[in-house]
Amino acid sequence: MHTHTVFFWLKDDLDGTGHADFRAGLDQLAAEKHIRHRTVGMPASTRRDVVDSTYAYALVLRFDDLAGHNAYQTSDEHRVFLDRFLPMISRVQVYDVAEAA
Repeated sequence: MHTHTVFFWLKDDLDGTGHADFRAGLDQLAAEKHIRHRTVGMPASTRRDVVDSTYAYALVLRFDDLAGHNAYQTSDEHRVFLDRFLPMISRVQVYDVAEAA
């Protein structure tokens, strides 16, 4: 399995409608055919020094393998998401995990 975790910080001037549109876009993106499991969410209410809760949304996607991840990266769904929502994003941080067999 391959896990692709993306944290999004949105621009400060984005209103409630913009946030709702972005969230809907994450849901549409997560419907891409190579994705085996997906989680979309906002920071949890845990407050500890080691927890970074400054992001607006997180997207966690699991794929069967790296090939599935790579196909997702070049998919129409991913391209459409980037074209539409990149102007709303101020920062993105990605962590990929190759799970041990």
